[in-house]
Amino acid sequence: MIDDDSVGADGGEPTEPAQPRSPYSERPVARARRAKAQELIERLVADGRVRIAEPDDDEVAEWRRVVNYAKRHGLEPAGRRIEKVPHGGPGLELFLADGSHPNARSQRPKAAGEAIPVPARLGHLHPVVAALKDDESRLVMPPELRRRALLLLQGLAAEAVRRGYEVRKAGSAFHPREGGADVTVDGFAYTISARQEFPESTNPERSARLVLELAHGLADRPGRWRDRKSRTLEEALGVILGEIEARAAEDTQHRQDEQRAEAEREVRWQAALAVAKQQAVRKQLAHVLREEARGWQEAAALSAYCMALERRIQELDGTADESALDSARRWLEWARAYAKSVDPLSGLPGMPCTREPTPEELEPHLRGWSPHGPERRDRG
Repeated sequence: MIDDDSVGADGGEPTEPAQPRSPYSERPVARARRAKAQELIERLVADGRVRIAEPDDDEVAEWRRVVNYAKRHGLEPAGRRIEKVPHGGPGLELFLADGSHPNARSQRPKAAGEAIPVPARLGHLHPVVAALKDDESRLVMPPELRRRALLLLQGLAAEAVRRGYEVRKAGSAFHPREGGADVTVDGFAYTISARQEFPESTNPERSARLVLELAHGLADRPGRWRDRKSRTLEEALGVILGEIEARAAEDTQHRQDEQRAEAEREVRWQAALAVAKQQAVRKQLAHVLREEARGWQEAAALSAYCMALERRIQELDGTADESALDSARRWLEWARAYAKSVDPLSGLPGMPCTREPTPEELEPHLRGWSPHGPERRDRG
């Protein structure tokens, strides 16, 4: 999480600056993704469509990241947008559509630098701020500093409500010296808290400093604000609320990406399931065919035996004992009836009835997909 301050953490002389991290755009992964995104745009402009046959989950995820990179960095042609649709069952097709995406959000933050009014007195408080004011176990600090922290939180809460967001009791557990609230934007809750920066300091100037902090800050985003010579916390409220809006925009984009990825995965799974069902039913029919072929071969062998037995009876007619010949004739009659009964071609075979394949029968044909839902089972 980036600290929105330029002085040392203890308020003294600035420490030796650490080696600055290279910008994200200059890192190898970003350079490679930008190259892929630019190549994709060139192919879409030239050919209209790009089709990927039977990609696995990793390939689908990488194409999604490439498309998102192109969108975030303005690489799409003016007035066009990249769309992804399933193609040929498990395949994927990318193309350029006209206009902006129907779910595109307005540019945020709307008012990152806009001044947010801070009330001069603790009246008409938002219920969450009022509850903090009445809870003496929270925001344990000198009275004037506590009053200022409550006024700052009230200013943020009032502006958040004015912009259509919900302010709720914080879901996070706070240290007694802290207090705050959750600002909910598009279903995502962001906890903003206030605390005394140097509660143990005997220096009046240092002990009078407050810190506003946005919980769960990302490594490359600001998440902590202090009074500075160039800007007080009161003047930073617009930046803080703008950061909340920026995070909400990113989280909403991630949610939409996940929903699209889930929908794409469902389509690919359904296509794989349809193919697997065809193959499993084919296996059922092949089993019936083999059984009928074995029955036909057995019937042919039995018929050949019956013909040989008939010839032998004819050869011995008049020389063998008549009772023995009579027994042989009765056996031949039974054998011929039995051979006919096991011959599948004694009647006209029809198309066998098939049943719904079981998950166990489907699994060998799903190429790593689960038979129970759109998840992969071939991940290490």
